[in-house]
Amino acid sequence: MTSVNVERTETGFVARNGRGAEVAMGSGDEEGVFTPVELLLAAVGGCNIVTVEPLTAKRGHRLVRLAMTVQAEKIEPTLLGPVTITYDVELPEGDAEADEVFRAVAHRVHERHCTVSRSLQKGTEVTVELPD
Repeated sequence: MTSVNVERTETGFVARNGRGAEVAMGSGDEEGVFTPVELLLAAVGGCNIVTVEPLTAKRGHRLVRLAMTVQAEKIEPTLLGPVTITYDVELPEGDAEADEVFRAVAHRVHERHCTVSRSLQKGTEVTVELPD
């Protein structure tokens, strides 16, 4: 099972994992923090990029630049519309196959390997447990 702890602190809100990493978050009015929606978009992008990069490199095509922008509009006050990932890639000079390999890997990762994207697409249920 995967889990994080999210709690209010004296300076705002923080999410922590079991390895000691922390991410500060807030409503969007504060400087230097992510909103929960931004963290969701970061999770989609992170899941894709940390899978695409090693799979492309493993096939012998280390990309010079690999970045992305992940966007979504709110279609209702509490509901996002479709999430769009836009890659920004610089291919290695003289590597005629790099583009084809990158595109195939990126599509396969999105369709089969990224847990975050697949969970959103499948509509993973979220439940709330309150103390007795």
